[in-house]
Amino acid sequence: MNTPDTSHSSASTVPVAGWFELDSAAPHAVPLYDVATIRRIENAALAQLPAFELMSRAGSAAAGWLAQHAPPGDLLFLAGPGNNGGDALVAATRLHQAGRKVEVWLAAEPDRLPADAARAWLEARTAAVPLRSLPGDTANTLPPWPAGIAAIVDGLLGIGLNRPADGAMGWWIERIAQAPVPVFALDIPSGLFADTGAGDPAVRARRTLTFIGAKPGLLTLDGRDCAGIIDIAPIGLAYPPPDVPRALVNGPALFRQALPARPHGANKGSFGSLAVIGGSIGMTGAPLLGARAAQFLGAGKVHIGFLAQPAPVLDPIHPELMLHPVAEIALAAMSALVIGPGMGTGAAARKQLAQLFHTAATADSPPSLVLDADALNLLAADTTLADALAATGLPRVMTPHPLEAARLLGGTVAEVQRDRLLAAAALASQWQAVVVLKGSGSIIASPGQPACAINPTGNAALASAGTGDVLAGMTGALLAQGMPPLQAAQAAVWIHGRAADRLVSQGIGPAGLTASELYEPARAIFNALLRGEAAA
Repeated sequence: MNTPDTSHSSASTVPVAGWFELDSAAPHAVPLYDVATIRRIENAALAQLPAFELMSRAGSAAAGWLAQHAPPGDLLFLAGPGNNGGDALVAATRLHQAGRKVEVWLAAEPDRLPADAARAWLEARTAAVPLRSLPGDTANTLPPWPAGIAAIVDGLLGIGLNRPADGAMGWWIERIAQAPVPVFALDIPSGLFADTGAGDPAVRARRTLTFIGAKPGLLTLDGRDCAGIIDIAPIGLAYPPPDVPRALVNGPALFRQALPARPHGANKGSFGSLAVIGGSIGMTGAPLLGARAAQFLGAGKVHIGFLAQPAPVLDPIHPELMLHPVAEIALAAMSALVIGPGMGTGAAARKQLAQLFHTAATADSPPSLVLDADALNLLAADTTLADALAATGLPRVMTPHPLEAARLLGGTVAEVQRDRLLAAAALASQWQAVVVLKGSGSIIASPGQPACAINPTGNAALASAGTGDVLAGMTGALLAQGMPPLQAAQAAVWIHGRAADRLVSQGIGPAGLTASELYEPARAIFNALLRGEAAA
């Protein structure tokens, strides 16, 4: 059985004041911890360490991090009323003592700070750090940003936020959004929910230094836009923490061992046969995009079954693809099926989907399924089809966007987006499928798996027609080559996003990037993974 490498590096490799960049291509899986777990870790450490030690470590790590990453020039620290503000005060003091010009604005009354933060304020005063107290009742009369500042350091709100930032803190966040300089966030961008990634309003940082371990909300929903580059500072505690993570960062460590080998003696039959089913009238491009993507990601033979009549007979761009009317697809010979791109949701499509389930389930070697687009909408609208799918027992991957996910769950998009990890896990359990909940920070969930994976690759270039069809085709290609559904979904999502990242880094996009441009970089990344390389 192929199992992912979820072991982690020793804490001894990370110094007390050190940090490292979150890297999804790292050889070990990167864990993500929810607020409740981080609080347990903090409380255990506070019970064992001298008073103020943990805050001193966090602030020292932040000072070194800012010295390396913030642009040259003066730094303005915004410190909030809690311990996140204390971390900012310590960092400012350390930099001031090292000769960096800093200033701290405290968005609170100094005499109302918690004990450790109050000590940080006193130490900053003693060190003659320039300080200003600007509590909430004066927020609307704040002075202009200091002349000549190079960056703002966000230490307003930490991970304990349990409702959207409003009042004075909402105003601070709005003011930061208008600042003409980059923002560097401590632990989490203020206003962002650490567990879910909801952030309206929230600070948008160029880079975030998160303490003890990374949090799920940094990587999904609004988190990708708010957090920027993510660095992790264990602050001298064991890393990774021994606690069970809420999620894992999707990356090669999760799927590398399941990648299909490419022995010299292989032939096209060694890498499976895939059929992409869909393409009703006016939508024949959707299965073409998926099938072409599958060819580039290594499937041995790729067919398309069109619902439109007459069906196209040739793909002049990729004539190696085999095109058929859907009724002429030899389903019994297929290793995997991708069902849904451009399929439509009318009576003919519904009848076709029911027939596909029956034929696939009764094949001598039943195929794995990727259910995408209109197949998902049909399933959501018809309990008979949903029952037929359940009865097949076929391994399957479902790839909904938030609206399709809401339909499948019988809820709303707002409910899905409120907690994307919870929604993906619910879908996986309800539909007994590996689920890819698409969006910024796509979630990959599997029934019975306690930790979802959050994908860190991809960018706004993927907000373009057809990119979902490409992802479905890539997933089908990996299933056809024998990868288990969970690892196939993880690999396809990561490669798909990495391809978009590579294109954008070359100046191709994000605006105007087309789905078919993903094929070639995806192929290069896949082959680098097969060679054991990092696929940068």
